[in-house]
Amino acid sequence: MTDETTAVTRRRSVLATIAAGLAAGCTGRSADRATTTGDDAGVAVERVADSLTAPWSVTPLPGGEQLLVTERPGRLSLVSLPEGEQTTVSGVPSVHARGQGGLLDSELHPEFEETPWVYLTYASANGGESTTALGRGRLNVDSGSLEAFERLHVAEPFVESNGHFGSRVAFGRDGTVYQTVGDRQFKDFGPDHVAQDLTTELGVTLRLEPDGSIPDDNPFVDESAAADAIYSYGHRNAQGMAVHPDTGAIWQSEFGEQDGDEINVLRRGGNYGWPVADEGCTYGSGDPIGVAHADRDDVVGPVYSWPCGSGGFPPSGMTFYTGAAFPDWDGDLFVGGLASQSLARFTVDGTDVTEAEQLLSGRGWRIRDVAQGVDEGHLYVAVDAEAAPIVRLSPV
Repeated sequence: MTDETTAVTRRRSVLATIAAGLAAGCTGRSADRATTTGDDAGVAVERVADSLTAPWSVTPLPGGEQLLVTERPGRLSLVSLPEGEQTTVSGVPSVHARGQGGLLDSELHPEFEETPWVYLTYASANGGESTTALGRGRLNVDSGSLEAFERLHVAEPFVESNGHFGSRVAFGRDGTVYQTVGDRQFKDFGPDHVAQDLTTELGVTLRLEPDGSIPDDNPFVDESAAADAIYSYGHRNAQGMAVHPDTGAIWQSEFGEQDGDEINVLRRGGNYGWPVADEGCTYGSGDPIGVAHADRDDVVGPVYSWPCGSGGFPPSGMTFYTGAAFPDWDGDLFVGGLASQSLARFTVDGTDVTEAEQLLSGRGWRIRDVAQGVDEGHLYVAVDAEAAPIVRLSPV
């Protein structure tokens, strides 16, 4: 299922979010901040910030006292805990805030406390065309600024589309940077689709060095007709990514067309099938797209999927849980759902994935991102709406 459905669905979601806030006693930032809005099976749900505009990612900073939040129109905010005070960070690049584009994901350098680099993904325009870019700057918390920002990589080519920028970024255990780029909504569902074309960086996962250069051991560096930065391809629009805490494998969540949403585990050089192999179907008609993954031996199938007719999910930001606050959740995978308006918890045994429960249902909240707090192991969730909260999940 698409990540942005239709304008009508979005308006309904926004109204539902506002209604949920009013039902919870929302009377503005200061009054509603840090008040409990309900619980799910022993989980307290508490607002820690309010009135953010389409937050796309939430990243806890070391020390556990602040969150870094991207807002799609182009704002980067520092949110102080527990009071919820918001500070706009200066030095952020200009972004192409059209359609699904804007300021998107954020990630900290693995040695952030010594080298305070913040990595940002964002939509960038070149005339009437746009693409997904990756950049970094040094975060000065005291001055609220992103210093010495530099653009590291721009996915080629620029195209006339405002959709499917992908745009999660994560550091692997090998110290390299993994970044998703969507297929930009190309509708040619055949072998010539851009996600099956290794000469483009569309519908792929990129792998880069922290300075934006190309690792020598990338899978296609010796192929003259392939883009050197590509690590995996055949993706539609992956908007969730997390590193498995035990194996170090890179896991992704990916939007399907109508249904066909997926959870994947990345393999070096893997073709994930879109659109020649897929479990989803075309919007409206319900016709299959390509063949099933199992019908081709040259593609990698998902470890979990929502096939055509299932109603889809569709999955956005994700994280593995390793905290102390919820010991029964150790090793579980949490995935935010947009149209499903819930946060799904999955148990994971190797690559066997089972949905255990859906949290935050019934609030009308489109869940864009989820992250684990640094010390206490609480979960922080970004709700996608025009006037949205960041909420914290903790034990009752």
